[in-house]
Amino acid sequence: MNELTEIFGPVIHRYTRAQALADGALIDAGELAREAGFTVPLALTAAAWAEAVAWDHGPHQDETGRLWDVLTMAGLAARTATGPRVAFTVARVPNRPGAEQPTNTTLHLHIGPGDTPAPVLTVLLPHED
Repeated sequence: MNELTEIFGPVIHRYTRAQALADGALIDAGELAREAGFTVPLALTAAAWAEAVAWDHGPHQDETGRLWDVLTMAGLAARTATGPRVAFTVARVPNRPGAEQPTNTTLHLHIGPGDTPAPVLTVLLPHED
């Protein structure tokens, strides 16, 4: 580590996964992710959550069901992944008044180290990193 500091200098800013979860930049999928078969912690970016999970327009859907759909499709994608990031598609009704028809949304599933070398999963939008 000292060698890296000599090359690049001191760390200017550090934003941990724990901080992102506490700030709401990441949303923990928690117990539902474990029920869906994930064995490492899984979180969604706030933007991915807003796009595919958030729901506040009527009784015909709820966030738990929408999250389950995301987790199901992410799990299928994970089984075919050949690298640390894989794209997958979820059909979801847009979260806006009057929307009734589902549209396809592309999300990405990324595996990598979290605040420690232990692996964590993140669901994010294609343009996020």
